[in-house]
Amino acid sequence: MKKRISLVTTAVVAGLAIFVIAGCGSSSSGDSGSSTSSSSSSPKTAYGASPSSNTNTTTSAPTAIDTAKNPKLGPILVDSNGNTLYLFKKDKGGKSACYGACATAWPPVTTSGSTEGGTGTKSSLLGTAKRTDGTTQVTYNNWPLYLYEGDAKPGDTNGNDFSQFGAQWYAVTPAGAEAPN
Repeated sequence: MKKRISLVTTAVVAGLAIFVIAGCGSSSSGDSGSSTSSSSSSPKTAYGASPSSNTNTTTSAPTAIDTAKNPKLGPILVDSNGNTLYLFKKDKGGKSACYGACATAWPPVTTSGSTEGGTGTKSSLLGTAKRTDGTTQVTYNNWPLYLYEGDAKPGDTNGNDFSQFGAQWYAVTPAGAEAPN
């Protein structure tokens, strides 16, 4: 009888051990690794992660718009991490025409704070516009600004002179115009 109890006890202890080990192997803190990106903090620091890794382009800190010299396009607007900023020719009167699938491919640069122009930008051209979802989008020369999911790293300009969602997309120059091809 003693031997039988030992076998049962061993089996129960082994089963409990497996259950405990399995439970410990997959803890979840509720944080899926999502990052809060903004034009001023997360899209990258000098040329690191891609805009596609940034699912939220809203910040309460001032949104900084800077310039960078692109080897093909010349000076263009970028966020504080070097991500190229784009305008959409379908936008009219400072209002965005990019929602749904468009805003997924071309995330709008939004802010809940102020905007600041860096070296080479014209502060008088910076502004904001309300989007239909209630967020506030950063504008430059009355053009709502966007990132592009097809840019893999800061400095990429894969969206320049690209036709999608009914109109052309262009990198933005410090003068507030479309970048040359």
